[in-house]
Amino acid sequence: MGLKPEIKAYLTELASLGLPQVWQAPLDEIRENNKLNVALQQPLVEIELVEQRRISGPTSVLPIRIYRPTNDSNLPAMVFFHGGGWVLNFLDIYEPALRKIANHGNFIIVAVEYQKAPEHPYPAAFTDCYATLKWVIDNASDLSIDQSSIGVGGDSAGGNLASTVAIRALNENLISLAFQLLIYPCNDLDMAYPSAINFAQGYGLTTQAMKWFWEQYLATAEDKNDLYAVPIKAKTLRGVAPAILIAAEFDPLTDGVKSYYQKLMNDSVPAIYKEYSGQIHGFFNLSGVTPDADLLYLDIANEVNAILGRHK
Repeated sequence: MGLKPEIKAYLTELASLGLPQVWQAPLDEIRENNKLNVALQQPLVEIELVEQRRISGPTSVLPIRIYRPTNDSNLPAMVFFHGGGWVLNFLDIYEPALRKIANHGNFIIVAVEYQKAPEHPYPAAFTDCYATLKWVIDNASDLSIDQSSIGVGGDSAGGNLASTVAIRALNENLISLAFQLLIYPCNDLDMAYPSAINFAQGYGLTTQAMKWFWEQYLATAEDKNDLYAVPIKAKTLRGVAPAILIAAEFDPLTDGVKSYYQKLMNDSVPAIYKEYSGQIHGFFNLSGVTPDADLLYLDIANEVNAILGRHK
């Protein structure tokens, strides 16, 4: 069917801005351009409480935001890690989406501003995200969170971080995570699959940009084979949390998402895969541009609650 018409128009408008590719300008400029993200122009829905805190991470203080949809006690929670190639993005971009998902699902979302590459390469973002999960577990009672119903989630690089945090939580017997939400995660460094060739450019995220992001994140050759950096390298995923995998039809990463889903299935992990036709990488933050973004928020809430055995 091709790209959705509104996505085609969005990409045309984006191209007309003439912004440099991530590897073509100083990082400060690329990050400044990040402030043009369309999500920052979206209205914010009402929610019971958005609380900003700062917690102690392994090597720095980490800003977090807690999205509480209601005053109900003992709610489930999702610890959310944002995308941006481990280099870009910030919590304001995710505010419209996370408010809506929390409201739809009636569960708490805790999002963290982890340290960014290349100033803070792997494992900084990974250890920051794992520490945030531990903080939520340790403070579940004070946050009125049901400790048995805590999951992780993220989009793109955040999907990678959610995947690796879920593996480490299992390996270290931290907690039995309730779920993992992986929105077009970048879990395969090699990208030696058709979608990375067929949709290499012209669809928002380019294959060249994704390779550049990996270069910023992984500082050493050893990192490339570390399962906590590149989760497709894990020998087995058996026992990890049930997974919800989201993909977009015109995304260079889509075949990598399918491969990770297949690996989960082969290792007997309960998992569902949903691909949105006509969509591109990044549509999670395109509320106001495409109706599919709001459909995705509702789908996420419903799928998480289905795993938790809740019916809103």
